Amino acid sequence: MPTSTTVRPTTPPTVWLARGRHVGAAAEDVLRRNLRDLKARGVIHDHMEPPQPEDGPEKVFEARWVVGGEVTVRARLALAPPSEGGREWVLAAEAEAAWDLEWPSPATMFWPEEAEGAETEWDRLSGSELRLRDINPLPSDDKDLRRVLRDAAPDTWAVHVVVHEAMTPDERGRRPLAPLLPPGLRHRVVEHRAAPHQLRAVNWALREFGVELPRGGAVVLPGVPAPEGYDGGGFSVRTVFLDGSRPAELIAAVTRFARAARPLPKGADEVVTALREDWHLLTLEEELERQRALVAMYAEALEAMTRSRDLYREAAERANEALAAYRESAGVPAPALPAQNRTEDTRPASPLQQLTRTLERLKLGKSRHPEPGAGRPAMDTPEPAAPEPAAPEPTAPDPEPLQAETTEAPGSKTL
Repeated sequence: MPTSTTVRPTTPPTVWLARGRHVGAAAEDVLRRNLRDLKARGVIHDHMEPPQPEDGPEKVFEARWVVGGEVTVRARLALAPPSEGGREWVLAAEAEAAWDLEWPSPATMFWPEEAEGAETEWDRLSGSELRLRDINPLPSDDKDLRRVLRDAAPDTWAVHVVVHEAMTPDERGRRPLAPLLPPGLRHRVVEHRAAPHQLRAVNWALREFGVELPRGGAVVLPGVPAPEGYDGGGFSVRTVFLDGSRPAELIAAVTRFARAARPLPKGADEVVTALREDWHLLTLEEELERQRALVAMYAEALEAMTRSRDLYREAAERANEALAAYRESAGVPAPALPAQNRTEDTRPASPLQQLTRTLERLKLGKSRHPEPGAGRPAMDTPEPAAPEPAAPEPTAPDPEPLQAETTEAPGSKTL
């Protein structure tokens, strides 16, 4: 049996999921009309169409009702844009308690169940022509038969059941299985019927999924990935009497499979997230609670920002104290002004400024030396930028007498 390498989260026990396709041209009108009728009769408490962008990819309908006397159910149906094959829809419902399959199907809270004609064109399986509430005979061509089963076997949005007709049944044996199932399963089960001569072709197509259809019996396909602990033998029925009687063993197998912990279908995580986080149909108490939660969240964020500011200020003060202590111990004079209070430009000097300062220093140094013939030179005036005045230079002896004694002409004698 093929398994998926990606571990998917398990479907929450409070969530009910289904999807399908409406093949008519007035899907939105059918939904609005049925929702208004159910609210008028008290079946649902309220419904609404949340505002969506004009160029949004889907149309959304929300509804809420109560089951079991006190358990509230919230449901969201998203209707895709029209296409050549109709309009795809996906439905997610969540209750305040674990889902009971005896509760009414959420599909009937949006779509009409007993109407005739165009009103019942919503029960096609998504992406195919299969029906959710009727028998689907397998194609007579073996290639098409294998394609149908290979598409159905991995599907985890619906429960696929294959029933083999040991002999061609009469009218009573052609009744679909769906009306006999619990209400919560009637719009999630796809029933495939194999003719007597198709048994070998069916098992050939199902071999790669590790299941086998008994002759004259039925099998529940596992889906990919299969539920934990799935055993093909535990979900197959050896004999199904297609004589109009209730197939209790088959119904028990389908119900047991639907109640087992199953991986979340592909793409269903986004649907469940939209139901929980993008919900608009609130009561007055729920709206008040949401606003209180928002206020608490904003207050917590403001407190965190204030705490971070205080910590930063404390860290800055400690850093300044440490820097002052280091300067005091190293004998480094403190700056005249704190760094944050300086108004003058502290950027590095440009090359022109450096050259100007160098020429000024050379000019100042030249003025320190005495001119020829001068006596004791005057004390140089210190540079304005120097921290301390320059010390006076020592007085040099007069060089002229020494020069007169040592510059006699060669060959002369001293008298």
